Amino acid sequence: MATPDRDAEFTEYASARQAWLRRVAYLLCGDWHRADDLVQSTITKLYTHWHRARRADNVDGYARRTLVNTYLAEQRSGWAKWTVLHRFGGGHAADPEPDPAALGDLALGLDLKTALAKLPARQRVTVVLRFYCDLSVEQTSQLMGCSTGTVKSQSARGLAALRNLLDPNLIDPNLIPVMEGLL
Repeated sequence: MATPDRDAEFTEYASARQAWLRRVAYLLCGDWHRADDLVQSTITKLYTHWHRARRADNVDGYARRTLVNTYLAEQRSGWAKWTVLHRFGGGHAADPEPDPAALGDLALGLDLKTALAKLPARQRVTVVLRFYCDLSVEQTSQLMGCSTGTVKSQSARGLAALRNLLDPNLIDPNLIPVMEGLL
């Protein structure tokens, strides 16, 4: 049975980290609504295993791993292949994205978002963990449950695919290293 202290501790953690989890989930799946669902599933799993999560050396790492595992499990299931989301009224509702001023160069961000969405799931996870979450190769391999060589090859393939997908005529060559830092 949950104790009030345990619930308060979990609520405080979940409230403080929800926006961060949502941004990571969005980078993984490319849709704000689906990101919200991933975060909700992750928070539910964290709550049920909070006794273990709060004892972890790195609670954020535990939460991130739970989020990534939830995303990858969803990608492997038939649900991801068969679900088509339709918006009511036939129109396209705007995604509740953050303030564009906070995103920097919006055009580059949109191109990068589109290119990132075209990557296979494991490449996308690797690129997001390595370049957005700023994890080392070793941390990423541990989180994904694979070898460091796999992380290196998935990172290289993902970055190469992003370079190929982004229109080189629209991007200043001096921005390529900056883009790699944004990922």
